[in-house]
Amino acid sequence: MTVSGLIALSASVLLVGAVAGFYIGRSGRSDRPRPPAGLTVAQLMQRVLDSSHNGVAVLNEWGDVVLHNPRAVALGVVRNNQPDPRVRAAAEIVRQNGKTIEVDLSPLESHGRGPAAVRGEVRPLADTFTVVDAADESEAVRLEATRRDFVANVSHELKTPVGALALLAEAVLDAADEPDEVRRFSAKIVREATRLGTLVTELIALSRLQGAERLPELAPVDVDEVVAEALGRSALVAESTGIDITTDGPSDLVVDGDRTLLVTALSNLIDNAVAYSSPGSPVSISRRSHDGYAEIAVTDRGIGIAHEHQQRVFERFFRADPARSRATGGTGLGLAIVKHVAANHGGDVRLWSKLGTGSTFTLRLPISGTNNHHQKSSADNTAAPTGAGSDHGGPP
Repeated sequence: MTVSGLIALSASVLLVGAVAGFYIGRSGRSDRPRPPAGLTVAQLMQRVLDSSHNGVAVLNEWGDVVLHNPRAVALGVVRNNQPDPRVRAAAEIVRQNGKTIEVDLSPLESHGRGPAAVRGEVRPLADTFTVVDAADESEAVRLEATRRDFVANVSHELKTPVGALALLAEAVLDAADEPDEVRRFSAKIVREATRLGTLVTELIALSRLQGAERLPELAPVDVDEVVAEALGRSALVAESTGIDITTDGPSDLVVDGDRTLLVTALSNLIDNAVAYSSPGSPVSISRRSHDGYAEIAVTDRGIGIAHEHQQRVFERFFRADPARSRATGGTGLGLAIVKHVAANHGGDVRLWSKLGTGSTFTLRLPISGTNNHHQKSSADNTAAPTGAGSDHGGPP
């Protein structure tokens, strides 16, 4: 039953009770029933309103508020016991035509606090009263904006390699009689096709991590095995650039997680360190236990990340150095995947970086059997604020 239905029902109950009380009083019977113990119907009704997640307010025929809950104040439907002017105007229309209407009650000015989007439904109530039922739709609006941005970004990112493949295919056709040119263009086609395949694979992985699919059940995973497998994946790229990856000794740490996802996340951190390091410079991996978390830190002595970019590097498709990222075949999704993998494991990823010195990315995961493991959280809040860094510290 809707809130307005409950209000109408309560009014009916109160009316019946009043009539019954009148006749019982007139009968003069000494054995007339006593009022029931506990809360009155009006008190129960107020508790129903107070417990509602929506903002509810009842207006009389003059547009004044006669009943409302705290949520109505929080959503801005009622201020100083007066309805929002948009509510009052909508209520007047509803009283005239008796039809339910929807009204946008979003704040006219954003102050950085409170809901960003509020939608209310104004319905007629008995005896010229009206009720407004308002809901906070900020999250739905934010998700829709995120979806639109994601689709736009994906369209742009896919268009680049697809367009390159088309141009290279035409070049191959034009150079059909020149074997050297055919080989050169064919190599570029393979490179662009590989990049396109990687992009699609990472888009699927990111979609899965953000809830499109049910994630596998977590099981005990050996951190040392994750490091070893991630190193194996990145060894070829590191060798081709002359970068030496060193690791500390075994840690014997165990976390509850999905091994494939954890290896993917750590591989992305290693690949990122290699991509943004100068040829021949070192990359190191260290492990430790700290405050109930297993911390895996990947440190490079590369170009570093500017302070103003450190908050954004975990965003999808954000590139601090677009030219370098494209040159290395980066998709702009690697760190976003790391962030979501960490969030789905109840952990986070932290960053320390300094231009010209290098960067340290630290993947933090609850150790198996500790009380620190939380359920999947909002991934948008997993990256540590700039300056939070890792206790491992940055490059010397």
